Amino acid sequence: MPGASRRAAYSASTKRALVDVAEGLFAEKGYAATSLDAIVSGARVTKGALYHHFSGKQALFESVFERVELESSKRIQKALRAEKDPWLKALRGLRSFLEVVQEARYRRIVIQDGPAVLGYERYREQEERSTFANIVEIVRATLDAGSWQLDEDMLQTFSRIFFGAMSSAGESVATATDPEAAARRVEHAIGFLLAGVQSLVEQGIEMPSAFDDPTDADAPEDDDAAEPE
Repeated sequence: MPGASRRAAYSASTKRALVDVAEGLFAEKGYAATSLDAIVSGARVTKGALYHHFSGKQALFESVFERVELESSKRIQKALRAEKDPWLKALRGLRSFLEVVQEARYRRIVIQDGPAVLGYERYREQEERSTFANIVEIVRATLDAGSWQLDEDMLQTFSRIFFGAMSSAGESVATATDPEAAARRVEHAIGFLLAGVQSLVEQGIEMPSAFDDPTDADAPEDDDAAEPE
Protein backbone atom coordinates (compact mmCIF):
# COMPACT_ATOMS: atom_id res chain seq x y z
CA MET A 1 0.00 0.00 0.00
CA PRO A 2 2.75 2.55 0.80
CA GLY A 3 4.32 1.86 -2.59
CA ALA A 4 0.97 2.21 -4.34
CA SER A 5 0.34 5.49 -2.52
CA ARG A 6 3.71 6.85 -3.61
CA ARG A 7 3.06 5.88 -7.22
CA ALA A 8 -0.37 7.52 -7.13
CA ALA A 9 1.10 10.69 -5.63
CA TYR A 10 3.84 10.77 -8.27
CA SER A 11 1.31 10.21 -11.05
CA ALA A 12 -0.87 13.05 -9.74
CA SER A 13 2.18 15.30 -9.44
CA THR A 14 3.22 14.54 -13.02
CA LYS A 15 -0.23 15.29 -14.37
CA ARG A 16 -0.40 18.55 -12.42
CA ALA A 17 3.04 19.60 -13.73
CA LEU A 18 1.96 18.94 -17.31
CA VAL A 19 -1.20 21.02 -16.90
CA ASP A 20 0.71 23.82 -15.15
CA VAL A 21 3.34 24.06 -17.89
CA ALA A 22 0.80 23.69 -20.68
CA GLU A 23 -1.34 26.45 -19.22
CA GLY A 24 1.58 28.86 -19.17
CA LEU A 25 2.61 28.03 -22.73
CA PHE A 26 -0.93 28.09 -24.13
CA ALA A 27 -1.50 31.49 -22.50
CA GLU A 28 1.78 32.91 -23.78
CA LYS A 29 2.14 31.36 -27.24
CA GLY A 30 -1.30 30.03 -28.07
CA TYR A 31 -2.36 26.46 -28.84
CA ALA A 32 -0.99 26.22 -32.39
CA ALA A 33 2.47 27.54 -31.49
CA THR A 34 2.90 25.29 -28.44
CA SER A 35 4.59 21.93 -29.07
CA LEU A 36 4.39 18.79 -26.99
CA ASP A 37 8.20 18.83 -26.84
CA ALA A 38 8.09 22.23 -25.13
CA ILE A 39 5.47 21.01 -22.66
CA VAL A 40 7.29 17.84 -21.60
CA SER A 41 10.57 19.73 -21.42
CA GLY A 42 9.05 22.34 -19.14
CA ALA A 43 7.41 19.69 -16.96
CA ARG A 44 10.63 17.62 -16.95
CA VAL A 45 8.88 14.42 -17.96
CA THR A 46 8.94 12.15 -20.99
CA LYS A 47 6.42 12.07 -23.79
CA GLY A 48 5.48 8.62 -22.55
CA ALA A 49 4.44 10.18 -19.25
CA LEU A 50 2.34 12.74 -21.11
CA TYR A 51 0.58 10.07 -23.17
CA HIS A 52 -0.06 8.10 -19.99
CA HIS A 53 -2.33 10.93 -18.80
CA PHE A 54 -3.53 12.51 -22.05
CA SER A 55 -4.31 11.21 -25.52
CA GLY A 56 -2.60 14.22 -27.08
CA LYS A 57 -2.28 18.00 -27.13
CA GLN A 58 -5.99 18.61 -27.59
CA ALA A 59 -6.88 16.52 -24.52
CA LEU A 60 -4.26 18.39 -22.51
CA PHE A 61 -5.68 21.71 -23.72
CA GLU A 62 -9.14 20.62 -22.61
CA SER A 63 -7.84 19.99 -19.08
CA VAL A 64 -6.22 23.43 -19.06
CA PHE A 65 -9.42 25.01 -20.40
CA GLU A 66 -11.51 23.31 -17.71
CA ARG A 67 -9.19 24.50 -14.95
CA VAL A 68 -9.12 28.11 -16.16
CA GLU A 69 -12.90 28.16 -16.48
CA LEU A 70 -13.40 26.55 -13.05
CA GLU A 71 -11.03 28.96 -11.31
CA SER A 72 -12.71 31.92 -13.00
CA SER A 73 -16.15 30.63 -12.05
CA LYS A 74 -15.09 30.30 -8.42
CA ARG A 75 -13.88 33.91 -8.39
CA ILE A 76 -17.23 35.12 -9.70
CA GLN A 77 -19.06 32.89 -7.24
CA LYS A 78 -17.04 34.37 -4.36
CA ALA A 79 -18.08 37.85 -5.44
CA LEU A 80 -21.73 36.78 -5.56
CA ARG A 81 -21.59 35.20 -2.12
CA ALA A 82 -20.25 38.44 -0.64
CA GLU A 83 -23.55 40.26 -1.27
CA LYS A 84 -27.07 39.64 0.01
CA ASP A 85 -28.78 42.54 -1.77
CA PRO A 86 -29.88 41.15 -5.17
CA TRP A 87 -28.94 44.26 -7.15
CA LEU A 88 -25.51 44.61 -5.57
CA LYS A 89 -25.04 40.86 -6.03
CA ALA A 90 -25.73 41.20 -9.75
CA LEU A 91 -23.39 44.18 -10.14
CA ARG A 92 -20.57 42.54 -8.19
CA GLY A 93 -20.93 39.37 -10.22
CA LEU A 94 -20.88 41.39 -13.44
CA ARG A 95 -17.75 43.30 -12.42
CA SER A 96 -15.98 40.12 -11.40
CA PHE A 97 -16.87 38.55 -14.74
CA LEU A 98 -15.57 41.58 -16.64
CA GLU A 99 -12.31 41.44 -14.69
CA VAL A 100 -11.89 37.79 -15.65
CA VAL A 101 -12.46 38.28 -19.38
CA GLN A 102 -9.83 41.05 -19.47
CA GLU A 103 -7.08 38.73 -18.19
CA ALA A 104 -4.57 37.68 -20.86
CA ARG A 105 -4.69 34.01 -19.80
CA TYR A 106 -8.49 33.83 -20.06
CA ARG A 107 -8.60 35.79 -23.29
CA ARG A 108 -6.09 33.53 -25.04
CA ILE A 109 -7.13 30.11 -23.72
CA VAL A 110 -10.89 30.45 -23.34
CA ILE A 111 -12.00 33.13 -25.80
CA GLN A 112 -9.44 32.91 -28.60
CA ASP A 113 -8.37 29.25 -28.73
CA GLY A 114 -11.24 27.51 -26.92
CA PRO A 115 -13.87 27.44 -29.68
CA ALA A 116 -11.37 26.50 -32.41
CA VAL A 117 -9.67 23.70 -30.46
CA LEU A 118 -12.69 22.18 -28.72
CA GLY A 119 -15.27 22.82 -31.40
CA TYR A 120 -18.37 24.95 -30.85
CA GLU A 121 -20.54 22.28 -29.18
CA ARG A 122 -17.85 21.13 -26.76
CA TYR A 123 -16.87 24.71 -26.02
CA ARG A 124 -20.46 25.64 -25.10
CA GLU A 125 -20.83 22.54 -22.93
CA GLN A 126 -17.71 23.43 -20.95
CA GLU A 127 -18.73 27.07 -20.65
CA GLU A 128 -22.21 26.19 -19.38
CA ARG A 129 -20.83 23.63 -16.94
CA SER A 130 -18.58 26.21 -15.29
CA THR A 131 -20.48 29.51 -15.46
CA PHE A 132 -24.18 28.89 -16.04
CA ALA A 133 -24.87 28.23 -12.34
CA ASN A 134 -23.59 31.73 -11.52
CA ILE A 135 -25.96 33.24 -14.07
CA VAL A 136 -28.89 31.29 -12.59
CA GLU A 137 -28.01 32.59 -9.13
CA ILE A 138 -27.98 36.21 -10.34
CA VAL A 139 -31.25 35.86 -12.26
CA ARG A 140 -32.97 34.04 -9.40
CA ALA A 141 -31.92 36.71 -6.89
CA THR A 142 -33.13 39.63 -9.01
CA LEU A 143 -36.43 38.06 -10.08
CA ASP A 144 -37.18 36.84 -6.55
CA ALA A 145 -36.88 40.46 -5.40
CA GLY A 146 -40.24 41.07 -7.04
CA SER A 147 -43.63 39.55 -6.29
CA TRP A 148 -43.62 37.62 -9.55
CA GLN A 149 -44.52 33.95 -9.38
CA LEU A 150 -42.30 32.33 -12.00
CA ASP A 151 -41.92 28.60 -12.36
CA GLU A 152 -38.52 26.94 -12.78
CA ASP A 153 -38.89 26.64 -16.55
CA MET A 154 -39.43 30.38 -16.89
CA LEU A 155 -36.50 31.10 -14.59
CA GLN A 156 -34.29 28.88 -16.75
CA THR A 157 -35.51 30.73 -19.85
CA PHE A 158 -34.52 34.09 -18.37
CA SER A 159 -31.17 32.60 -17.30
CA ARG A 160 -30.37 31.25 -20.76
CA ILE A 161 -31.18 34.58 -22.40
CA PHE A 162 -28.97 36.41 -19.90
CA PHE A 163 -26.25 33.76 -20.25
CA GLY A 164 -26.18 34.26 -24.00
CA ALA A 165 -25.95 38.03 -23.56
CA MET A 166 -23.12 37.72 -21.03
CA SER A 167 -21.18 35.28 -23.23
CA SER A 168 -21.44 37.66 -26.17
CA ALA A 169 -20.50 40.64 -24.00
CA GLY A 170 -17.52 38.77 -22.57
CA GLU A 171 -16.25 37.91 -26.03
CA SER A 172 -16.63 41.53 -27.17
CA VAL A 173 -14.55 42.71 -24.20
CA ALA A 174 -11.89 40.00 -24.57
CA THR A 175 -11.36 40.72 -28.26
CA ALA A 176 -11.59 44.51 -28.08
CA THR A 177 -8.63 46.73 -28.92
CA ASP A 178 -9.28 48.50 -25.59
CA PRO A 179 -10.72 45.86 -23.21
CA GLU A 180 -11.07 48.31 -20.31
CA ALA A 181 -13.19 50.73 -22.32
CA ALA A 182 -15.26 47.84 -23.69
CA ALA A 183 -15.79 46.52 -20.16
CA ARG A 184 -17.02 49.92 -18.99
CA ARG A 185 -19.53 50.04 -21.84
CA VAL A 186 -20.81 46.56 -21.02
CA GLU A 187 -21.12 47.43 -17.32
CA HIS A 188 -23.08 50.59 -18.12
CA ALA A 189 -25.39 48.79 -20.57
CA ILE A 190 -26.18 45.84 -18.31
CA GLY A 191 -26.39 48.13 -15.29
CA PHE A 192 -29.02 50.13 -17.17
CA LEU A 193 -31.05 46.98 -17.85
CA LEU A 194 -30.78 45.88 -14.22
CA ALA A 195 -31.94 49.32 -13.11
CA GLY A 196 -35.00 48.85 -15.31
CA VAL A 197 -35.85 45.54 -13.66
CA GLN A 198 -35.27 47.07 -10.21
CA SER A 199 -37.64 49.90 -11.09
CA LEU A 200 -40.35 47.41 -12.07
CA VAL A 201 -39.89 45.62 -8.75
CA GLU A 202 -40.03 48.82 -6.69
CA GLN A 203 -43.17 49.98 -8.50
CA GLY A 204 -44.82 46.61 -8.00
CA ILE A 205 -45.53 46.24 -11.72
CA GLU A 206 -46.76 42.80 -12.68
CA MET A 207 -45.29 40.78 -15.52
CA PRO A 208 -47.53 39.95 -18.49
CA SER A 209 -49.82 37.03 -17.72
CA ALA A 210 -48.22 35.03 -20.51
CA PHE A 211 -45.11 34.77 -18.29
CA ASP A 212 -47.18 32.92 -15.71
CA ASP A 213 -48.62 30.50 -18.25
CA PRO A 214 -46.97 30.63 -21.69
CA THR A 215 -49.85 28.63 -23.21
CA ASP A 216 -52.31 31.45 -22.50
CA ALA A 217 -51.00 33.45 -25.43
CA ASP A 218 -51.91 30.62 -27.82
CA ALA A 219 -55.32 29.81 -26.32
CA PRO A 220 -58.24 30.02 -28.80
CA GLU A 221 -60.70 32.85 -28.37
CA ASP A 222 -64.03 32.19 -26.65
CA ASP A 223 -66.76 31.41 -29.17
CA ASP A 224 -69.14 33.72 -27.27
CA ALA A 225 -66.72 36.60 -27.84
CA ALA A 226 -66.73 36.13 -31.59
CA GLU A 227 -68.41 38.81 -33.66
CA PRO A 228 -71.87 37.91 -35.05
CA GLU A 229 -72.05 36.94 -38.70
